[in-house]
Amino acid sequence: MRRHLAAAIAATLAFAASSGFAAQDKPTPSAKELLDASKPSEWRTPDPDNLIYMQLPTGRVVIELAPDFTPLHAANIRTLVREHYFDGTSVNRVQDNFVAQWDDPVSDDDHPDPAKLKSLGKAKKTLPPEYTRAIDAKLPWTALPDGDVYAPQVGFSEGFPAARDPATGRAWLTHCYGAVGVARDTAPDSGNGSSLYAVIGQSPRTLDRNLAIAGRVLEGMPLLSALPRGPAPMGFYADAKQRLPILSVRLAADLPPAERANIQVLRTDSATFTALVDAKRNRRDSFYTLPAGKIELCNIDVPVRDGGKPVMP
Repeated sequence: MRRHLAAAIAATLAFAASSGFAAQDKPTPSAKELLDASKPSEWRTPDPDNLIYMQLPTGRVVIELAPDFTPLHAANIRTLVREHYFDGTSVNRVQDNFVAQWDDPVSDDDHPDPAKLKSLGKAKKTLPPEYTRAIDAKLPWTALPDGDVYAPQVGFSEGFPAARDPATGRAWLTHCYGAVGVARDTAPDSGNGSSLYAVIGQSPRTLDRNLAIAGRVLEGMPLLSALPRGPAPMGFYADAKQRLPILSVRLAADLPPAERANIQVLRTDSATFTALVDAKRNRRDSFYTLPAGKIELCNIDVPVRDGGKPVMP
């Protein structure tokens, strides 16, 4: 396999050289080059009240909530975190090319025993669905002009991949890689944030406007996406020993500043972000000799750094 790959790369480089690529086209700058040249003002620090640290035996997952799109769910999740609801729960479902889901394992039974379910404490049991919200000119919006199959307009709002429809006046977050959604039963008001999932595969955009997206993973995606896939239908673990325990979940705002991650997210309205998107859309170097000229919303990673070091998606 490696020999075949090396041969393919060598053939591509030979083609680039024979076509006069080096003399005619300047290679697009790399993401590292663009980020190294970014200005401090182009980075934002998320509100500690919207940052969640989920500690797994394998490391920490950092999630940013999206209260401007799902305010009721964000508030309920904060309550659940402060009630220590998630402590001792587990990742119970990992479906290949789809999602990793965590919650109280008892809740995943076909007929869960109410006496065995973890108490929600002060959190609400049901919430109105927050699948879309009204378009608000006060909210940041960075449009992506490349078009989209699922929505009239797509772009980024406060760093979150989003979509909107001017005809209906509605906007919503999209199910891109790393999106954190609220699991529910059939009833639209049955999702309360006690069961959450992260998209770990190809973007399931058909879920848009059918489930509430409460936030996105900023750091630690490999800890979820690399988990063994569940063998049972929909990726559930048939054996309880396969479940990955969640040691603790805390809000950054509830921790001393010295214990908080130094997370920063590149502003999507910055010149550096625009340059990154254009470089990816029109990538040309010794390997990529034919730029795509287009880019899809969920193929754009919003850069994150922790302590000044880049976080790999």
